[in-house]
Amino acid sequence: MKRKGYTIYSIITTLLEEVALAAVVLLLLPKWEISIPLWGLILMMVALGAYACIAYWLGKKALDKKPMIHPPEVGSKCKATTPLTPRGYVRVGSELWKASSTSSIIDKDEEVVIVGVKDLTVLVAPLETYNHKNVNKANTK
Repeated sequence: MKRKGYTIYSIITTLLEEVALAAVVLLLLPKWEISIPLWGLILMMVALGAYACIAYWLGKKALDKKPMIHPPEVGSKCKATTPLTPRGYVRVGSELWKASSTSSIIDKDEEVVIVGVKDLTVLVAPLETYNHKNVNKANTK
């Protein structure tokens, strides 16, 4: 969504929320013999407006951020953040990636190595298995 469209949408929805709040306080609550003074309504509307401004500011920052999809390199070490049975998540640097184990079940917090990337999923193997294969390859050459 473009910024101008997002801004207009945010203003319209905030105004609708303010109208709904005023309608509840002025029309609905008095039917249940609950009365809120005018200053209370104004205070609630100011708080709702402040919340909407903060939400808009945070949302705009998130929408303006460009996606940074740089797949991790094959051979990179990372740590499983969930058990991989065979799918789960791993932390590569500061990023969380969907992962799939190529061999066995991998426990949470176990060190793994990236052996491939398919779409936005990294294929991982246990660190010991990866190191063992590389040692065998070096010995056969």
